Amino acid sequence: MIAADRRMPPDRRGWRLAAGAAALLALAVISLVTGPASISLRTAVDAIVHHDPGNVDHIIVTTTRLARTAIAIAVGASLAVAGALMQALTRNPLASPSLFGVNAGAMFFLVALAAFAPPTSFQVMMAVAFAGSATAGALVYALGTTQRARVFSLRIVLAGAAVTALFASFTQAILVVNQDGLDSILFWLAGSTAERSLHAVAPIMPYAAGAIVAAIVLARHVDVLAAGDDIAVSLGQRTVWVKALVALAIVCLAGGAVAMAGSIGFVGLIVPHMVRRVLSADHRWLLPGCAVFGALLLLGADILSRIVIAPGELPIGAITAMIGAPVFVVMVRRGLRHA
Repeated sequence: MIAADRRMPPDRRGWRLAAGAAALLALAVISLVTGPASISLRTAVDAIVHHDPGNVDHIIVTTTRLARTAIAIAVGASLAVAGALMQALTRNPLASPSLFGVNAGAMFFLVALAAFAPPTSFQVMMAVAFAGSATAGALVYALGTTQRARVFSLRIVLAGAAVTALFASFTQAILVVNQDGLDSILFWLAGSTAERSLHAVAPIMPYAAGAIVAAIVLARHVDVLAAGDDIAVSLGQRTVWVKALVALAIVCLAGGAVAMAGSIGFVGLIVPHMVRRVLSADHRWLLPGCAVFGALLLLGADILSRIVIAPGELPIGAITAMIGAPVFVVMVRRGLRHA
């Protein structure tokens, strides 16, 4: 399938990627003017270019909607790229960042923090979520790797399932035993870009951006790795180092996404498959495509979360689940093969 994709004219793939980027830009503009308060496009532009601290609409745009837009783009891109890397690393077409247990690890750390040492700032919550994600990812990698490369894929899948179940059971136990004071983080754990400032998430964004760039730089090696360990070794690839770097990128991307927006599922699962069909299975095109279309999907879901039950709001994780669950069922029923 990769060979077939590579026969597609490069200019066509370039145009499709450019069209996705243009659609993302248009959706970002829509995001700035969409919400309970009606704000015109001119006002939104003025709020960014000629900000007036005394104008309520300007404050809404710069402190709330701009932050939500940037976070949705960063989280969507991170989850989609992490999903593509996971599918290449495990050679499992249904793999996603949750396979590493990062969501479950972050949720457990956050619930434990809220139950036993309530946080004083959102920055603390994000740091703890990132630590939980990184811990779970490192644990899965440690349990799933082996010197016998042929069983690496199966071991890491089993390790991911075990670690996810372990952290999920710990989280449920804490929620049952100590329910006081946990209501404040339930919406966050369901996945949301609300009530977050750019200042709060700024320390995490460089990690996500750096991991995406590193993944794209490693695209050729990921292509070789996805072909199988035997082929990779015969071509002289140092598979242990490549797997370690890819795993580190996954932890940074998925952990940073959970730290910024909570538990959001299905983006890392469905976007890579969509991009393979629309763009290419070649990781030199797939990874940038996942970054663009993942951001596009999550930003669209964030906009929908604001208007579906306005003036109320749904968690963005609920929107992605409603979109992703049917796609997942179709993928399983069709017995989707890895590209």
